[in-house]
Amino acid sequence: MKELKEFTIQFVGLKAGEHSFEYNIDNTFFHNFEYDEFNEVDVKVDLKLVKKSTLLELFFDASGCVNVNCDVTNEPYDQNIEDKFKLVVKFGTEYNDENEDILIIPHGEYEINVAQYIYELIILAVPAKRVHPGIEDGTLKSDILSKLEELTPKAGENNKTNEGTDPRWNNLKKLLTDK
Repeated sequence: MKELKEFTIQFVGLKAGEHSFEYNIDNTFFHNFEYDEFNEVDVKVDLKLVKKSTLLELFFDASGCVNVNCDVTNEPYDQNIEDKFKLVVKFGTEYNDENEDILIIPHGEYEINVAQYIYELIILAVPAKRVHPGIEDGTLKSDILSKLEELTPKAGENNKTNEGTDPRWNNLKKLLTDK
C-alpha cells in the first residue's frame, strides 16, 4: 500500500475543537490497497476530528454503496453500506496500534494518515455473506439459480420415509436395545 497524501491530516496547526473532513471513496482508493473484490465503489466518509489538549478523537461515518458479486449466483449487485467508528489518538513514547480503538503516536508527530482506518471501515461494513436481494425476494432469474434449485434435494429422496427419518437409523437403534 502506498501512502495516500490526501488522507493525511496535519493536526499540529489546528485549533482545539471540532474540525470536519470529507472523503469521497471510489475504486482508485482500493487499487492503492491492491483490493479488487469490489466492482464499483461510491462511499462518502465524513470525519469529525475533535482536538483536545492531550488527545485527538476521530469520528468516522461512512455511507454509500459498493457493487459486489453475489456469493450464490455471482451476479453483480449494489450493496448499501453504513458504518461508524471512533478512534482515540493519544501521545506516548512510541507508536502503538495494538488496540483497535486507541492509537498511540510519539510526542513529536504532527500528522496522522487515516487511509488505513477508512479502508478497514468500508471493508468491515460489507456483510460476510453477500446475497443478491433478488434471491431473497424471488425476483432474480438466472441460469445459476435455476440450476441450484434443480439440484436441491427434494423431500422423500435418499431412502427417507414420510416422517423424514432415514430407515437405516431405525435399524441402528434396534442394535442399542437388543442387549
